[in-house]
Amino acid sequence: MKKILCIILTVFALISLSACSDKPKEETDIGFKPALDTETECNISVAGSYDNFEALEAEFDRFNEFYPNVQFNYVKLDDYNNTLATVLEGNDKPNIFFSYTWMIGNKNYNQVFAHMEDLSDSAVNLKMDCIRPGLINHDTEGNVYMVPVFSRTYGMLVNSDLFEKEGLSVPTTWTELMSVCEEFRNKGYNNPMMGYSLKSSSCLMYTVAYPMFAATLAENPEALKLANELDPAAGEYMRPALEAVEKLIQNNCVDLSECDLIEDNYTKVILRFFEGDVPMMICAGDTVSGTKKRESQSEAFSKSPFNYTFYPIPVTEEGGYFIDSPSIEFSVNKDCDNLDMTNEFMRFLITNEELNRMASVKRLVTPTNDLSFDTVYAPFGQIPTERTISPEVIGIKDPLTVQIRIAAFQVGKGELSVDEAVAKYGSFE
Repeated sequence: MKKILCIILTVFALISLSACSDKPKEETDIGFKPALDTETECNISVAGSYDNFEALEAEFDRFNEFYPNVQFNYVKLDDYNNTLATVLEGNDKPNIFFSYTWMIGNKNYNQVFAHMEDLSDSAVNLKMDCIRPGLINHDTEGNVYMVPVFSRTYGMLVNSDLFEKEGLSVPTTWTELMSVCEEFRNKGYNNPMMGYSLKSSSCLMYTVAYPMFAATLAENPEALKLANELDPAAGEYMRPALEAVEKLIQNNCVDLSECDLIEDNYTKVILRFFEGDVPMMICAGDTVSGTKKRESQSEAFSKSPFNYTFYPIPVTEEGGYFIDSPSIEFSVNKDCDNLDMTNEFMRFLITNEELNRMASVKRLVTPTNDLSFDTVYAPFGQIPTERTISPEVIGIKDPLTVQIRIAAFQVGKGELSVDEAVAKYGSFE
């Protein structure tokens, strides 16, 4: 009888375990809940400009836990910006594609916008409240045609171990920055701050100047109007930013002769920082995204690893700025095949959990409200609202960024004085 009873109890236990393991995903998962037939078979393609997109492919796999018969394909388009419109008109048109805010208002992309689905339509049911509001662009009618999956900002990579070793604190004001650079030099560090300075594109001067210029324009709508119109009168609003660049170099915080040896603002900047003797490396968040993958590529870092974090550059006595801009955005092709399943995937992807997960893999700035999940970017989550600038929301247009970029570069290089650069606003090409 004991053996029979044992067998019966074992059978019941197995049945119970089987029932738990067979429980539908939608009943056990506390987040995403499928809204379509989970047995649906279809294909979904995503077109972009990345050479590879492992973070997105990982999301494909996770979505397949809910919809195992949906096949995904990521395709990199050659000469993306010039071929996208043609591809959207072709037979193999993608379901989802990369989009950028600089496309807005550019007549060359009218054909691209004609294919974009309004993601704010209630029928799409896309919940965007997990995304920082300053990253979402609405047209004049309140429609949303692109949703950010990554964001970008500007700052400096800080070697936290060097600061700890030398008993110094990461600067939070302009005065502290000047002081800490002097202290590092006195301790034998020849390059307290470094960055890419070989060409104007992605140069350290722009990374320092642009946040200050954007903040000045955000406080003065009339100045912003003049700047967008490339009116020479707007040049005066660049002055504080250009003076900050000039002082960094004149005060020996930055040695341009050493910075000019860095050949690009991505791999070479990262590898130079990983040498371990640079306290602060000026760069954009897009550069920081490459750090994790390149730790093993740096012989110096592999031998002597150190902790590092990305901080705002404290360009004023109140601190630094968080320039909160979209990096990569996704748009849905409203004319694609399998539109319902495409929107279902977007509904799955545009959540706090999945966007953070993807940002973590790619090590880019998440577009969600949670910046603390990645310690590298955590300092930006502590920037007060009044020092957070969303250029696309306040109306900063791309042509004016060209002006501050070239002006800052030429002032930093000593090719122009601050006064000369101010007077030339609107004429930089």
